[in-house]
Amino acid sequence: MRIARIEHPDGIDHAVVEADGYRLIEDVFADEIRCLDRRVGFAAARVLAPVEPRTVVGMAHNTGPADRLLPPQAFLKPARSVIGPGDPVPVPAGLGLVHAEAELAVVIGSSGRVLGYTVANDVTARDLQVQDSLWTQAKGQRGFTPLGPWIETDLDPAGAVVGLEVEDAAAAPADTGQLARTVAEVVAWVSGFLPLGPGDVILTGAPGASLPIRPGQQVTASVAGIGELINPVIEGVRERRTERGAA
Repeated sequence: MRIARIEHPDGIDHAVVEADGYRLIEDVFADEIRCLDRRVGFAAARVLAPVEPRTVVGMAHNTGPADRLLPPQAFLKPARSVIGPGDPVPVPAGLGLVHAEAELAVVIGSSGRVLGYTVANDVTARDLQVQDSLWTQAKGQRGFTPLGPWIETDLDPAGAVVGLEVEDAAAAPADTGQLARTVAEVVAWVSGFLPLGPGDVILTGAPGASLPIRPGQQVTASVAGIGELINPVIEGVRERRTERGAA
């Protein structure tokens, strides 16, 4: 089952993706997903990020077998860095080298269980990553967590092929079987110390190479069995520090 989050004339809802449009559902995080007797055509809807997470956690040092020698390590990305398909990734001038990283993302459902999987682009400012050991500045910029296009509930996360393209450049195909730790191991480890709730997201790591991005380009991250997540890159504005009490 593919579940999208869509904006349509009557509001924003989760819906099952069908051959001729979307069928709205009652509660995506219910123990049993119930479809409503309401459909929305493809042309009448805009696809949004599949969830609005409170917590987005990524895996560091999980990109290849050699990382198995290192202890597992996680980092957090701000929920407000999440954007959806087609939304622009802003890259401010002077930010330095910025890379796209295609990853399989796990979407948490009710009671901490896995609801399904989606595609993630873990955008990273490399120069800031070197300066900040916690990677907060490097990975927490506005728009640096594209997710989508929907949640796939029936995917087998073992050996899922992950792709990345930036304009005419493409990273070599890779799959989740190349990660230092399996998706199941990642979910079990993160769940062991971090309280996760419905809609939260775990980025499992990039099994393939990252690619540099700059304004004016288009980035396509994909996972076989889910689909493509496409975002344009635009020139952004650096966030300004505000003083207490400032308007």
